[in-house]
Amino acid sequence: MREKAIILERTVQNDLATIAEIYARIEVIQPDANASEEALIVLAYHLHALYNAFENIFLQIAAAFENNIDEQSGWHSQLLQRMTLDLMPIRPAVIDQEAYDPLDELRRFRHLFRHSYHIRLDANRLQLVQAKALALQTICLKQIQSFLNFVRSLQ
Repeated sequence: MREKAIILERTVQNDLATIAEIYARIEVIQPDANASEEALIVLAYHLHALYNAFENIFLQIAAAFENNIDEQSGWHSQLLQRMTLDLMPIRPAVIDQEAYDPLDELRRFRHLFRHSYHIRLDANRLQLVQAKALALQTICLKQIQSFLNFVRSLQ
């Protein structure tokens, strides 16, 4: 397990660096009613990428500890829910309900953005998703760092 723990820690740290870069981009975009469609698309893309980066962390954790990621319909939702579960002695919960709710909003937005071929982005909706994403910056990142402390204890 020592090797798996080291690989997991380094992979998560790499994804956290990517998440920090995405947050730097998200923070400067203000999606108001006067925003151009291009600005809204850029913000939507970064919100999409942000959830992908969080989900990659969760996939790596599931692969390291549960050894099973179902590729069935709804697996994105199930993966996120799984991260709220305390599976001790295997692993503690990665996130709590406070982090789950905005992550789930991001997940739903990512699904809409990824699968809608002809949609006009709504600045008000993007403001809501952006606000939830920004709230995650302190909540979820702190919880992931706490989880990494557990991973380090396995090394």
